[in-house]
Amino acid sequence: MNKGKRIYKFLKYGFRIYNLCLIAIGITFLLMPTVFATDDPISVINNLSDFIFSITRVIGMIIVGYAVVQIGLAFPSHDASQRVNGFLFLAGGVIIMFAKEIVNMIAG
Repeated sequence: MNKGKRIYKFLKYGFRIYNLCLIAIGITFLLMPTVFATDDPISVINNLSDFIFSITRVIGMIIVGYAVVQIGLAFPSHDASQRVNGFLFLAGGVIIMFAKEIVNMIAG
């Protein structure tokens, strides 16, 4: 195969990728929902805060689940350091899960 045919195939492949990206961007813009502003900016901030705290709650639950597995694996093997790490993960996960309540308790 000569050099011209290889360059042509490379350009043809690149053009296909370019077109695919343009189609993906176009579909993204077509499917974007219309967003309307609210009259109360505080409610927007409260909604964002609730969303962020719900994400942190999910992350805390994942950490607690990992900690329970780690503690469960540490007991049969009598590994003290793994057990301590498991309990530290458990405590950290519980703190992350209840971060919103802790912040509300501190802020009053």
